[in-house]
Amino acid sequence: MFFHLSDIGLPDLFDIAFVTVLLYVAFVWVRETHAFFVAIGFVILGLIYIVAKSFDLQLTAWIFQGFFAILLVIIVVIFQEELRQIFERIAVWSLGRGAPKHYSSSSMDALVATIADFARDRIGALIVIPGRQPIDRHIQGGIELNGKLSVPLLKSIFDPHSPGHDGAVIVENEKILRFAAHLPLSKDFTQLAHVGTRHSAALGLAELTDALCVIVSEERGRISVARNGRLWEVDNTQQLGSLIDAFMKEKIPSRDPRLFSIQLIKENWVEKAVALCLAFGLWAVFVPGSKTAEATFAVPITVENLSANVVLESVQPSEVNATFSGPRRVLVLFRPEKLRVTIDGSALDANRRDGLRRTFRLSEKDIRYPKELMLKEFSPATVKVAARRVAAESKDSGRGSSEPQPKAGETG
Repeated sequence: MFFHLSDIGLPDLFDIAFVTVLLYVAFVWVRETHAFFVAIGFVILGLIYIVAKSFDLQLTAWIFQGFFAILLVIIVVIFQEELRQIFERIAVWSLGRGAPKHYSSSSMDALVATIADFARDRIGALIVIPGRQPIDRHIQGGIELNGKLSVPLLKSIFDPHSPGHDGAVIVENEKILRFAAHLPLSKDFTQLAHVGTRHSAALGLAELTDALCVIVSEERGRISVARNGRLWEVDNTQQLGSLIDAFMKEKIPSRDPRLFSIQLIKENWVEKAVALCLAFGLWAVFVPGSKTAEATFAVPITVENLSANVVLESVQPSEVNATFSGPRRVLVLFRPEKLRVTIDGSALDANRRDGLRRTFRLSEKDIRYPKELMLKEFSPATVKVAARRVAAESKDSGRGSSEPQPKAGETG
């Protein structure tokens, strides 16, 4: 076993809890981004590598070792945008940036009513409500306004005769911060089938941030919403109001500690359980599992390089008791059958007619063991090997000679 209950102390509990949080965040991030299938691919490759090592597939294991040596670079290249989002979220959380302490339901009602008017009159519009992540680096152009959110102001901005009606409006803290802004375009052509540029821009920002984007199509008069890399239509303004209200409550969480605790337990409990089990397993392998331990194994003795006319009769003793030290996890997972004591049989005196006998003194170089372990001691230090010479034909598949051999003193 990698650990004992006595190995777990208070610092270890904090260590496991912190790693659990990190793993949980990683699981949620993989699930909510396009990294899910890439992560599954990495897991499959890791399983193949483990199988290759277990069955001693040296070429396969060597190839995968080279791949995992540059895995960090591969991850940075593939997930550079997602990693940037993670660091932004860490900065937002640590600096306490972003979310206001409250929001007015009347201002959100005015926003929903204005969007309903746009849909009825088939006036195109694109409205962005930022989440907790900053969106400034994803926005180009636009005109700063910093005006109070109101129905007349929104309608004047998206009036078809207004120069800035084709851009996006950024709404935050009950104010219109900017209008006529340009957003990054999405390349998810599956979701963008049969929709226009406004939908592409809204989805593009929703793929890169946690913002909520509301689109009104001037061709069809339909209302759509883009968030977390997804684009969908809403059936009516009541549904839109519910979506915006839920988004604002998520952005500005409840201050009731009881509700917060219940939500914390119920939300993503499968990911939390998996993260806790994996964190505990990693701790067991790498913390107590890395501590030095000792184990003694009975190692069989083999004799190699015997001459063609020499047959081995006995090896006394047939095993050597060897004590090794190394990481506890290596000793637990180690397979003793990989251990061998080899003796060079070519050193036997082949010229003695009364049989071949010799006492060998063993050294560390005669014992084969993994490089992760260190040989502490072994016993006995000497081994007696007995062999005999035979005629060449008697070794032929164990059949022996077909004619009886003459006794001593007889002529052939």
